[in-house]
Amino acid sequence: MTFSNLNLIAPLLEALNKLGYEIPTPIQQQSISPILEGKDIFGCAQTGTGKTAAFALPVLQLMHQKNYKSGKQIKALVLAPTRELALQINQSFSDYGNNLGLKHICIFGGVSQINQTNALQKGVDILIATPGRLLDLMQQGFINLSHIEFFVLDEADRMLDMGFINDIKKVIAKLPQKKQTLFFSATVAPDIMQLANTLLHNPVKVSVTPVSTPAETVKQTVYHVKKENKRLLLRHVLKTNRIDHALVFTRTKRGADRIVKELNKNGIRSEAIHGDKSQGARERALDSFKNRKINILVATDIASRGIDVDKLTHVINFEIPEQAETYVHRIGRTGRAGENGTALSFCTEDELTYLKDINKLIKKNIEVVKSHPFQ
Repeated sequence: MTFSNLNLIAPLLEALNKLGYEIPTPIQQQSISPILEGKDIFGCAQTGTGKTAAFALPVLQLMHQKNYKSGKQIKALVLAPTRELALQINQSFSDYGNNLGLKHICIFGGVSQINQTNALQKGVDILIATPGRLLDLMQQGFINLSHIEFFVLDEADRMLDMGFINDIKKVIAKLPQKKQTLFFSATVAPDIMQLANTLLHNPVKVSVTPVSTPAETVKQTVYHVKKENKRLLLRHVLKTNRIDHALVFTRTKRGADRIVKELNKNGIRSEAIHGDKSQGARERALDSFKNRKINILVATDIASRGIDVDKLTHVINFEIPEQAETYVHRIGRTGRAGENGTALSFCTEDELTYLKDINKLIKKNIEVVKSHPFQ
């Protein structure tokens, strides 16, 4: 199957061709046609499966066919949990809809609102937003959602994990009753289903991978190590495995900054990305990492979704996450689009319970590296 088999219009096919997209992923194959038919979608799919194109392409086509190009009324709202994911979605709408003339903007917190409000006042057809800033600008009278015809809730489980449930409910209360809703989540926990049931009308259910299963293209290993030796082990692993491009995850912002300081001291170009960094600093760090101006990007879980780095070979869990599903989302940064990837995890004695939970979730024991200097 190719994208031309999905009844997409010529301008979209031209854009996809320029981007080098040839064969739709399973989530795209199963979602695009029902969305074009006007149906609601409940999509269960991991990060890195092509979800953004699965909803962006048909939404762009439907809006183009309805000739929504005035920017006078917001017709589509995409809600995302983090600034990084919102920006990535916004870029996708730009890439796919380059020839359609639809106006779209991205709004998020952590930066001055002036540029965002100026853009809103010039008119917008498609709004991509994080919940907090969206509500803030709604309350100030800059945003009216009463004309929304397409509502996309992306990474719904992540929204709930981050405590956005009340914000989401406030946004939903301002949406028209009649609309097409596209709901995507990597998990189907009871609270997710409860939220979906309040939003969706006879949805088409799409599930392309088992819930919380890592991609088969990712090789996973774990190193048992004493807590005080973790940073020594990190330098050892980077050197002996000749890893020159890796995303390293920590649990805390302070821990991320400490690792960056030590790596740079040892000649390994590194930067941190976490919630205390300004939006500009985060974007610069991510761009430097993507362009390989730095070798290592050290991140807290704010970056476990919504960051798409082409051909990223390694993810390193400097600390085992407390939630098993977070592990799956973290290592989903590598092994994307059929590429091979490697996920390394450092586990101390007090993290063994977390490791046990991960093994249970993914239904296999992660291979243990038995020989290294820092056991």
